[in-house]
Amino acid sequence: MNTTLAIIKPDAVGAGNTGKIIDRIIGSGFRIRAMKMIHQSRKQAEGFYEVHRGKPFYEGLTEFMSSAPCVVMVLEKAGAVKAWRDLMGATDPAKADAGTIRKEFSFSYETLSHLQPNLFRRVAKFLHSGRHRPGRYQRAGATAAANRHGSAAASECQSD
Repeated sequence: MNTTLAIIKPDAVGAGNTGKIIDRIIGSGFRIRAMKMIHQSRKQAEGFYEVHRGKPFYEGLTEFMSSAPCVVMVLEKAGAVKAWRDLMGATDPAKADAGTIRKEFSFSYETLSHLQPNLFRRVAKFLHSGRHRPGRYQRAGATAAANRHGSAAASECQSD
């Protein structure tokens, strides 16, 4: 089994779509190993998205991610990373395939253009980049939640 970290972003939580999205995740064969609703401070969001510092969307992204609660999850499934990418769909909701989470639940770039308004921010690539600091997920609550559920997935995300 492989694991990946997923975040239901504040726009989806605020729109009341958390349960629908979780149903989709479970219906697609994922096991939720850990889940927690968090409300990051701006400083926590800046630390979590440090890899994007200096990019045009960084300020809007960290402001957005600290604006309201989000739900962090550690998902498990054989081939989890690819399966999660497929279920999420293209980063731009307008380009996402029908039936994907982003197509159904994301706001368009035109609506929230400066915020990178995807429902989810997949971090598996980041975790494998060598820029990962294990304490980062503790601040987000995912490591503690994962450890309570017998998984070190938040700090050891495995690729396919």
